[in-house]
Amino acid sequence: MSYNILSQKLLQDNAHLYKHCSLPILDWNYRYTNIIKEIQRHNSDIVCLQEVQEDHYETQIKPSLESLGYHCEYKKRTGKKPDGCAVVFKQDSFSLVSCHPVEYFKPGIPLLDRDNVGLVLLLQPKVEKGITNHLCVANTHLLYNPRRGDIKLAQLGLLLAEISHVAKQSDGTTCPVILCGDFNSAPWSPLYHFIRESKLEYHGIPMGKVSGQDDIPKGQRILSAPLWPQHLGISQQCQYEDPTSNGDIRNCEGSRINGRPCIEHCLNLTSAYSHHSSKRGQPEITTCHSKRAMTVDYIFYSAASRDTSLKSGTQPQESNVLSGEGLHLLTRLALFDETDLHAVNGLPNANNSSDHLPLLACFRLHNLQTAAT
Repeated sequence: MSYNILSQKLLQDNAHLYKHCSLPILDWNYRYTNIIKEIQRHNSDIVCLQEVQEDHYETQIKPSLESLGYHCEYKKRTGKKPDGCAVVFKQDSFSLVSCHPVEYFKPGIPLLDRDNVGLVLLLQPKVEKGITNHLCVANTHLLYNPRRGDIKLAQLGLLLAEISHVAKQSDGTTCPVILCGDFNSAPWSPLYHFIRESKLEYHGIPMGKVSGQDDIPKGQRILSAPLWPQHLGISQQCQYEDPTSNGDIRNCEGSRINGRPCIEHCLNLTSAYSHHSSKRGQPEITTCHSKRAMTVDYIFYSAASRDTSLKSGTQPQESNVLSGEGLHLLTRLALFDETDLHAVNGLPNANNSSDHLPLLACFRLHNLQTAAT
């Protein structure tokens, strides 16, 4: 599950976004009860939460989740921000190998002067036999500002570098990855395409178009090369640069495509959601308040490769046989479109206590030993 639960402090600071709501349903204790019930009802093995207010996490959220059998990890935003990201997992399903908080604020680098954070966990499945590889789970909440696509991409580059480092296995391969969060970016935007396609020719893209949040982007500034400074220590392939490693770091091909500057990453990620409602063909919505309704929340994952050895004429259900390491998407929780949400007065409402909806996906984890099962 990935769920932006709406920090109470941010709700109060942006009260104009919730004028359509009655005051009782905006009360924290009312919202907290609904949020915990929602998590308990879905009973996910792994939950990634954003906008988790620190005081509420320590006194209410963490104790409640621990009572449900979860191990909890948390990273507060830097500076004076009151909230952060949490990743929790069922202790009877996984054990923690390592936890890696990621701070996007980098002193002395003007591009990275914001307090957003990420959190990367390496987990070991608890099974009797079959699954021997690890699972890397990452959670983040990128900058909101629609005009600063340059900052969003730099934050994402930092996170992808940490994921690549954490997910690298002893044989040089990468373990399966699940990347969740509020990316403050629309489907099919340049930032979204970068995650899905593993590369982005960014030179000349207006900063206000990177996230696709605004139909008519404001501002005229464009992205230029290099996207982030070399002394950040992150290559244009979103890998940590270590001059003493002598090629130990796995690199993609160069940082230019057809002579044009680009950024790349080596994670093969796809989205658990199609971003279109099956009922009316309208866009799926993950966040809705009085000013806008759109998708900004995602579950990306490493998909197991299709078995190309299947013969022609194979039945459709058999075409889902997979090979190699990776994750096979089994099912997902349906999302609403804007028509559905307007019918219930948007978000939050009496039943849904955040201005975001939870995303939920069920996967089968494969590795080379169990690919045929």
